[in-house]
Amino acid sequence: MRHHEHSAQLLGCEDISGASLSGASLSGADLSGASLFHANLFRANLSDANLSDADLSGADLSGANLTRADLSGADLSGADLRGVDRTRVDLSSANLTDALF
Repeated sequence: MRHHEHSAQLLGCEDISGASLSGASLSGADLSGASLFHANLFRANLSDANLSDADLSGADLSGANLTRADLSGADLSGADLRGVDRTRVDLSSANLTDALF
């Protein structure tokens, strides 16, 4: 598996709720539909990642790099998005209820 191919498969499953992935390099990862409920993704590199339809409710994404990430249809309710690089992020149909910016 190439370095940039981190995915739910690499992490062992699609349910990685509550996981501590602080500072992780997940650039280009396919985490579409994954459950990352209350996951710690503080300062993680998620550039070019596919997080479409993922459950990121309550997740800590503060300081994360989401450049060109696909978050379409994702649940980001209650997520901490302070200090996030949102350059060209696709947030179409995403749930941003009570998200912190």
